[in-house]
Amino acid sequence: MAVCIAVIAKENYPLYIRSVPTQNELKFHYTVHTSLDVVEEKISAVGKAMADQRELYLGLLYPTEDYKVYPFYCKIMFRKLHNSFTDVMCNPFYNPGDPIQSKAFDGIVSGMMVQPS
Repeated sequence: MAVCIAVIAKENYPLYIRSVPTQNELKFHYTVHTSLDVVEEKISAVGKAMADQRELYLGLLYPTEDYKVYPFYCKIMFRKLHNSFTDVMCNPFYNPGDPIQSKAFDGIVSGMMVQPS
């Protein structure tokens, strides 16, 4: 299960970040943004050698003291998140680049997250 899920715009600003527990939210925001640098390094290292960019799995980005950071933890989870994100983008009332405030998207994310105890 995930403790933080983020959707980042191509310009590197968050469209959506949700974390559990919420008292560590600032720590997870920092982790998400530092992870972007590692993702960019790994993608540039892979370059054009990867035949199918849609199946991009970069593995462990880096371990922190408490967590391990993966860009796409598992394909099933990512596909579910991607399908929900696509639904948000296809909504004619959503302006691309605005923060995601969809209850349906939030519900999908909630189902993927560790439940607070």
